[in-house]
Amino acid sequence: MRWVILSDTHGFVDPFVQELAQNADGVIHSGDIGGVDVLSSIKPKRGRLVAVVGNNDFPQSWSFPPALGFSELQESALIRLPGGDIAVEHGHRIWDTRHYHLRLRAKHPKARAIVYGHTHIRCADLSRDPWVMNPGAAGRERTKGGASCIVLEIGETAWRVHEYQNGMRSASHLEIA
Repeated sequence: MRWVILSDTHGFVDPFVQELAQNADGVIHSGDIGGVDVLSSIKPKRGRLVAVVGNNDFPQSWSFPPALGFSELQESALIRLPGGDIAVEHGHRIWDTRHYHLRLRAKHPKARAIVYGHTHIRCADLSRDPWVMNPGAAGRERTKGGASCIVLEIGETAWRVHEYQNGMRSASHLEIA
């Protein structure tokens, strides 16, 4: 099972991220989406789309097509997957930026992984449980070197994390279940 994790598109999704998302089993967008057209462009052909609201999103003015599978955005989401849960939030309500990972882990201690956005800085902190991942920015704004995302492969015995930037895989991590 492959899940594509992205954030901070601000109205535009890089084409390589769109292609990964459309061919995934699931997609997570951790906020600052920029419009319902972004969500439509990353909806997997088969599978599920999960998105949360960011500080620059105003979904009350969006018209959600039924094909998306939801009609509103929440501040956070919990996704149940084989091998554990993923907690998702944008991260803008955590003001102590030097301690993001510590605060997120304290907030979601039972999750296997936590996904957030907001900072536009891609990272996969798998040093301890729960994992904390930020896919960076998948659009054009403040990409810190180019559009990026994370692909999470979920198998029977392991989760594998692949980081992408500018359409190229830049790092991979394996964790045994």
